[in-house]
Amino acid sequence: MTLPVALAGTDVIGQAKTGTGKTLGFGLPLLESVTVPADVEAGRAAPEQLTDAPQALVVVPTRELCQQVTNDLLTAGKARNVRVLPIYGGRAYEPQVEALTRGVDVVVGTPGRLLDLAGQRKLNLSEVRCLVLDEADEMLDLGFLPDVEKIMDLLPAKRQTMLFSATMPGQVIGLARRYMRQPTHIRAAAPDDHGTTVANITQHVFRAHSMDKAEMVARILQAEGRGLAMVFCRTKRTAADVADQLTRRGFAAGSVHGDLGQGAREQALRAFRNGKVDVLVCTDVAARGIDVDGVTHVINYQTPEDEKTYLHRIGRTGRAGATGTAVTLVDWDDIPRWQLINKALVLDFQDPPETYSTSPHLFELLRIPEGTKGTLPRAERTRAGLDAEEVEDLGGPDARRSRRGGGGRQEAQQKGQRDQKDKEKERAPRTPRRRRRTRGGQAVAGGAEGAAEAAAPAAGPETAGEPGEAPATPRTPRRRRRRRGGSGGSGGGGTDGAGAGAAGQAAAGD
Repeated sequence: MTLPVALAGTDVIGQAKTGTGKTLGFGLPLLESVTVPADVEAGRAAPEQLTDAPQALVVVPTRELCQQVTNDLLTAGKARNVRVLPIYGGRAYEPQVEALTRGVDVVVGTPGRLLDLAGQRKLNLSEVRCLVLDEADEMLDLGFLPDVEKIMDLLPAKRQTMLFSATMPGQVIGLARRYMRQPTHIRAAAPDDHGTTVANITQHVFRAHSMDKAEMVARILQAEGRGLAMVFCRTKRTAADVADQLTRRGFAAGSVHGDLGQGAREQALRAFRNGKVDVLVCTDVAARGIDVDGVTHVINYQTPEDEKTYLHRIGRTGRAGATGTAVTLVDWDDIPRWQLINKALVLDFQDPPETYSTSPHLFELLRIPEGTKGTLPRAERTRAGLDAEEVEDLGGPDARRSRRGGGGRQEAQQKGQRDQKDKEKERAPRTPRRRRRTRGGQAVAGGAEGAAEAAAPAAGPETAGEPGEAPATPRTPRRRRRRRGGSGGSGGGGTDGAGAGAAGQAAAGD
């Protein structure tokens, strides 16, 4: 539906469910809009139309989606030898700047790095004829919309703009009205598909206890016909923890989340695509646009934030006409949130059944063999694992963290070892510090030494202390006299005060 309109140069707003081919929907018209040497050789363009500056720009919200869109465009433009360059953070600047200097035809990038290079005058956007905003609603959720507007202000006014997304919030529509000229809104759906979710995905929702979820996931991953699987978590810490638990249970698991370096994230995705890892535990950074063949199961370990996130998560399976299974585990605390999602998507899971790893209906619905335990049998551990995929040295700020896929986990271990050494030092026995109290250069009774002096009051100057020390003599009490008009007065405290008063009276009598 998109190709005839977009090839004519008209602005397009494309809206469709996940897995319906949006990438090539904008990719093919975009590749046709650029002029390459093959066009000059074929007589379709004049030599002066060739340029080394980018002629098309694709803006995407996440690094993983940037890499995937680049690979798709390179595959589609291979026959015409179109130069496509990915630009995103986590990598070194120098290779990207060198590639821009040599010349590129299409740039695919994330907003932050694009603005950075444009501000340094390394990226020339004055020749861009076609702009594509992919997953625009996700850019809105991540707070990238102001950056996208800055990028659009740097582009020529005369250009083709295409905006593609699965959902269209009001702010995205407002962006389209400001920057697009009479766009054609194309909303694609199958004739018999009236629901908001993809019809060929079988959905299951269970109310599960948080301490039993890992056991449930381990048994679901042993279901009949299970291919590649993705497990989604809401937090980075949970994703790392679940990946470690599954690895200990014998599964070939990798993780993708924000605490990992870029090299470790790409290592896990490559291992997942190549089949060395068959379980990918990730946060919502991998819920958008990631297209991997053979994903049969998606498991929501934690309830998603909203209905849009739910749609994109389960959309990683059942792509391009295939079938898939989506399982959502809802904790007791998340029931109100799930009921809002259920109502927004008009689903039939208002009150999920209480389910445990031993529940018979779990085995029956997901076709898990009877007697399956939470550990993968050794005979079925045939995958090479994450360590079989090498980590690429990207040279960026995260390069040190991405060694061996450890990422932030290695740094945490090193920090823990340093903390342990500090605690051992603190626990070591300390020699108490001895203080000597003095006044006017003379030792004063008090503390440990004062006690020793009190114990031996009769010691003479020869035995009072070590050579070079002040003699520890007992302190003479200071006597105070109260005077009134130059004469001694009566009063005072204690014995000294009484004596001083008597002396004053005697002086008055005389």
